[in-house]
Amino acid sequence: MAEILVEPLSAPLDAPVEIRVAGLKPGQSITVALSTGDRASRAVFEADDRGLVDLTRHAPAEGAYSGVDPMGLFWTLERTGGKAGPVVLSVEGVGDRVLERLAVPEGVERQEVRENGLVGTLFAPEDDGGDLPGVIVLGGSEGGLQETDAALLAAHGFVTLALGYFGVEGLPDHLVDIPLEYFGDAIEYLSERASGIGVVGGSRGGELALLVGSTFPQVKAVVSVVGSGVVTQAIGPGANLLQKLSYEAASWTRKGEPLPYLPYYVGEELRAKMVDGEPVPLRLAFDLEDGVPEEAEIPVERISGGVLLISSGHDDSWPCVELSEVALRRLKDHDHPFPHEHVVYPEAGHLIAGPPHRPVTDVTYPGPGVTFSGGGVPRATAHARVDAWKRTVEFLREQLGT
Repeated sequence: MAEILVEPLSAPLDAPVEIRVAGLKPGQSITVALSTGDRASRAVFEADDRGLVDLTRHAPAEGAYSGVDPMGLFWTLERTGGKAGPVVLSVEGVGDRVLERLAVPEGVERQEVRENGLVGTLFAPEDDGGDLPGVIVLGGSEGGLQETDAALLAAHGFVTLALGYFGVEGLPDHLVDIPLEYFGDAIEYLSERASGIGVVGGSRGGELALLVGSTFPQVKAVVSVVGSGVVTQAIGPGANLLQKLSYEAASWTRKGEPLPYLPYYVGEELRAKMVDGEPVPLRLAFDLEDGVPEEAEIPVERISGGVLLISSGHDDSWPCVELSEVALRRLKDHDHPFPHEHVVYPEAGHLIAGPPHRPVTDVTYPGPGVTFSGGGVPRATAHARVDAWKRTVEFLREQLGT
């Protein structure tokens, strides 16, 4: 009798699973489907001469993806319009298996932080003993808290703080005039609970991670994913994208003074896409033809530790490769004494930040009155996310010690 074999049935979201179907007839065709209620994917496989379908070794004959890809059914999950539910693996004519994918891994404790003006969530392995390194996890222009990223990272041996800085109750509504001193307070808070401090951020959070690292010497490691070595303009209030981009203000302040920034550029091509309702590649709002204002460059050479820059070559959200190259140039020009590297995934899009094995089929996503284009080839984005997450964990371990 055929049976579905999944190892492990319960695992953190960033952990891969091995899926096999045994006891089939040689050459038998089966459909393997994955559903989360609100998303679904499927692929057709043929059993080998032993009557086995092994997703770690076999490519599908047809379906959501091609080639051998053990986690192909996960990153190809497409929206169904249904409601989110359990993760169910189904094999037609064989049965179902319910998979437990943990956003907060077993052995990781969660604690809300609402003190000294800080808004965040602390995650730590149980009985960490207070001698583990700490990592501040920063989100991007979406605001809010990156709790999933922080929780999963904690399971790798860190005390993590998912830190909000706007778009959360108790904090500013918009990414406008955010004081850097706030992040200094967060560093002090985490330093009391951890042995060293690193900062990880994606997109605008990647820009911020470099800025925080260059401002506070307690930071010993920075990871900027699809980020920027240049301070960019605020994202202000407004009912639509044009109003938000036209709100001329600084994103960050220090000692009450706004930091110089690279302004947005709203040209004819960008306006036309907004008017026509086409997916908007926001990278058009960044005019780098004449370089960037030197005063807007982040002095990353002041970072008292290693710097890992990770970029996507087909990022439609902003020119992260060029913006991150500014940081790499400064590090090289100043003979930065700590490890520094810029990793670029040529075909990947904007959505490579964060843990792997999540859907990347949404190459467009909703924005204020528009649809944004994230760019990239989904398969390349999925594989880049796996590698970027692995590099991030390894880099933090090397720089901070675990």
